[in-house]
Amino acid sequence: MSPPSPLPLETDPEPDHLTAVQGLFVQNSPQLRGLILGLMPDFAAVDDIMQETFLTITRKAHTFTLGTQFMAWAATVARYETLKVRRREGKKAHWLSDESLEALAASHADLPAESEAQMRALEHCVSQLAPQAKRAMELRYQKGHKAGEVARIMGWTAEALYVALSRARSTLRVCVERQTAAEEAAS
Repeated sequence: MSPPSPLPLETDPEPDHLTAVQGLFVQNSPQLRGLILGLMPDFAAVDDIMQETFLTITRKAHTFTLGTQFMAWAATVARYETLKVRRREGKKAHWLSDESLEALAASHADLPAESEAQMRALEHCVSQLAPQAKRAMELRYQKGHKAGEVARIMGWTAEALYVALSRARSTLRVCVERQTAAEEAAS
C-alpha cells in the first residue's frame, strides 16, 4: 500500500514559510475554535471546520505575509469554511444571521494575545467546577440545550438551574481573573 499523496498546494510555499504559517495556526487555534463555535454551536461540526480551515490555510499559505495579522486572515478562512457547512446543511438548524456571522468574525479577528491565556484559564477553571455544575454548563452552553431541557435532564426545577448556572458563571469569572492575573505576574 502506497503512502497518501501530499496535500496539493496552489503554489508550493517555501518549507520554512509553510511551517511558520502552520505554527501560527496552532498558536491561534483556541481563538479560531472559539470563533467557529460562536458561528456553529455544534462540536462535531466545529472539529470538521477546524480541520478544513487548517487544510485551506496550508493550501493558501503562500498568500499570507508573515508579520501581518494572521488571526484576521485565518478568521476569514474559518468564516468561509463555516459558510460552506451552513450552505450544505441548509435549514437543518437554526443559524445566526449572516450579519451576526460577519460581526462575530470581525470581533474575533482582532483578539489580543491574552485571549489565549484566558482560554487556558477557562479550561482549567471549568475542570475545577463541581460535577453537577460542569454538567449543567456543558448541556446549556456546549450542547446548546434550552434551559428547560437542561433542567429536565438534570432533574432540577428551572429556577434551580438558573441559580446553578449563575453561580457557575460567577465562579468561572473569578477563577479566570485569578488565573490570568497569576499568569501575568509569572511572566
